[in-house]
Amino acid sequence: MKILITGATGLLGRSLVKTALSKGIEINFLTTKKSKINCLNKAKGFYWNPSNGDLDTDCFLGVDVIIHLAGASISKLWTSSYKKLIFSSRVDSTRLLFSRLKQIGSRHKIKQIISASAVGIYPSDFEKKFSETAKVYPSTFMEEVVNAWENEVNSFDLINIKVAKMRIGLVLSIYGGVLGPLKIPTSFGLGAAFGDGKQGQSWIHISDVVGVFLKACNEQWEGVFNLVAPNPVSQTDFIKALAKALNRPYFLPPIPKILLKILVGKMSSLVLDSHWVSAQKVIGKKYKFLYPEINSAMKNIIDNS
Repeated sequence: MKILITGATGLLGRSLVKTALSKGIEINFLTTKKSKINCLNKAKGFYWNPSNGDLDTDCFLGVDVIIHLAGASISKLWTSSYKKLIFSSRVDSTRLLFSRLKQIGSRHKIKQIISASAVGIYPSDFEKKFSETAKVYPSTFMEEVVNAWENEVNSFDLINIKVAKMRIGLVLSIYGGVLGPLKIPTSFGLGAAFGDGKQGQSWIHISDVVGVFLKACNEQWEGVFNLVAPNPVSQTDFIKALAKALNRPYFLPPIPKILLKILVGKMSSLVLDSHWVSAQKVIGKKYKFLYPEINSAMKNIIDNS
């Protein structure tokens, strides 16, 4: 099997490339920086620039599956210009892949595209648990971004390429992600939840993200899948699990919601919104989670960091 990966040098991409290569899977990847074309050992890099429509179509040669992870980080300050980049980096990159494959026609052998998406497509809710069948009516910035992203990926159906969309939760990794900004204060015994701490945190260990993506490739999954662990927790319990893994106390009251809104505005939704999301569809595909519980997942991350 040969896979083309976008976003291969990011947090998830690097882990996916490493695991895929160890299993004998060939990897092509796209990068917006020509200096990174040879940065991944044993993987073949190709240049693209979705903002101006550049794409080296040799990247498609021999490829069976595209894994589309490209997208600007949502953790930087949401200025007006950066919000446009968050949107365009996802939608325009997807559109460029589609347009080039449509032009090539039968000269490629790609059967499937698996695209990253996010649980942020669901509305914030402190009680309801969302499955993939839930109707979504985007009303916030992140909901609009993810909805537009998924709609763009759906276009691959028109050229007979199977589409799988992975709505990814909070990824736990030793290399960064959600734990990056939380680990430092918690390691000094200063960990605290935000708002009232009751918001749902649908998390997943990065090893399980990689495992599900590769299983979806091998079995040609189609449709929408929530890529979260089977046991979401409240934000308070999430921070408590991190403190426990670090062998540090947890005693501070939650940080007031109003303070966050004053400091970062609408970006505060990233930590104040609540998402309780079901993993039952992935479980139904016979995927066995390596880390179904938050405490064992946190312990593994901290022990290996």
